[in-house]
Amino acid sequence: MDTLRIDGTELLDAMVTSVFLLDQDLRVTYLNAAAQTLLGLGPNQALGRSIADLTRGAESLQPMFDRARSGGEGVVLRELTWPAPGGADRILDCAVTQILIGQQASRLLLEVEDITQHRRLTRENTLLAQLGGSRLMVRQLAHEIKNPLGGLRGAAQLLERELLDPALREYTRVIISEADRLTNLLDSMLGPGRPPLKRPVNVHELLERVYHLLRSEASPGVTIDRDYDPSLPQLTVDPNHIIQAMLNLGRNALQALAGNAVESPRLILRTRAVSNVSVGAHRHRLVASIQFEDNGPGVLNEIRETIFYPLVSGRADGTGLGLGIAQDLVSRHGGLIEFDSSPGRTLFVISLPMDSA
Repeated sequence: MDTLRIDGTELLDAMVTSVFLLDQDLRVTYLNAAAQTLLGLGPNQALGRSIADLTRGAESLQPMFDRARSGGEGVVLRELTWPAPGGADRILDCAVTQILIGQQASRLLLEVEDITQHRRLTRENTLLAQLGGSRLMVRQLAHEIKNPLGGLRGAAQLLERELLDPALREYTRVIISEADRLTNLLDSMLGPGRPPLKRPVNVHELLERVYHLLRSEASPGVTIDRDYDPSLPQLTVDPNHIIQAMLNLGRNALQALAGNAVESPRLILRTRAVSNVSVGAHRHRLVASIQFEDNGPGVLNEIRETIFYPLVSGRADGTGLGLGIAQDLVSRHGGLIEFDSSPGRTLFVISLPMDSA
């Protein structure tokens, strides 16, 4: 039987872990294929240059390099945010070890494992698990809401008969129309296994309706901007479901901007087409990304892991129902709502598969 001979560099290039070899001045003396992909640079562009010059992410590794050089022990840093080519941040686990290669001076071995996809899948599974627990509570609350909603509609009908001024009757018709819309929404949420009433729609038409509603509700001084991708094709969705989900996200953002001293408060409604996205166990070739970005104070740390549960709210007067309902409505279309938040920037994203029919 022939012995298979493999060069060491071939093994390193076959690894999915990024491997860098640095001299004591932190200049790159070797990098494998995965490391080249991580940096978006070839060996001719990277060799001989300081790792700090190649990427801003290396700045966070400086204390690790110092400890490894002074103590000679391996140092590990987990879940480091690393700016990747194209502007998309990656989440990495990093390890630095000081080694000797033959009779040469010592080198620093930097190993970098990209855990971005693993972290995303873990977070998605957590969100989907929350959804299962919250759906029962939402249905129970919907039962309680339907009774007073019917009384509200009946009172508006009686009032309409008593009003002589046609202009005033317009207000009662708005009350009746909105009560009917909410009743239909509740019926859909309560129906066991009943699918949404889907039809092809232009998502920007739905967003425009949400935009005008949010503008009428926004506090003075709050700017609401639109950044749409006109190439986005039609989606096959239940318009009432998606409008309600978007309204809930937009209203949450407005409340965060109004309840805090935010300089130049701003909400951006944005659409994008994103390719090769996993939602739960399903991978989709193309997904519509509907984004609500505000420059408010961000989501409180203590509610980040439970924010989609009913009755969880960051406001003292909040009901904690909006996000749970929105997540439920979007999930009925095979989609998911995710968020990323830090002080000064909070982004909620509705991902809807374009093959959701």
